[in-house]
Amino acid sequence: MYFMALQDVASTTEASGVITALSKDSGKRFYKYELVKGTSSFTETFTSSVENGTIFYQQELTIILNKLQVNTRNEILLLNKNLLVAVVKDNNDKYWYLGKARGLDMTAGSGQSGAAEGDRSGYTITFTGKEAALAPQVEASVAAALETPGS
Repeated sequence: MYFMALQDVASTTEASGVITALSKDSGKRFYKYELVKGTSSFTETFTSSVENGTIFYQQELTIILNKLQVNTRNEILLLNKNLLVAVVKDNNDKYWYLGKARGLDMTAGSGQSGAAEGDRSGYTITFTGKEAALAPQVEASVAAALETPGS
């Protein structure tokens, strides 16, 4: 999965629900997080009001970062200070763009040491956003260039 501050995305081009181009501000790039398989997920909840004629989509991304470490702690503090976008890869090798228009906020989290030898030591973090549309898919070629700094 990849994170970047929403303000550092210069533009995206979307066609039929797929992001076909993404520009980043000069020198800015997405930061990659390697997550343990089977530990993290995203959910989109449809919320509508028939009476008001409105609908929005709540995006929730929950990630697990194993090991309590000072560098992870410091990164969490930075993530919490920014309105973010995220690109996540699902189990079908598809990439999805979360927080496209309104961004994602860190809304919950915890760190735990574990008690027994087999217990997880690490952080659980939840990011939440509300968007006017479902998350668009990201073309693989666009995803391949996420870590390249913008020009």
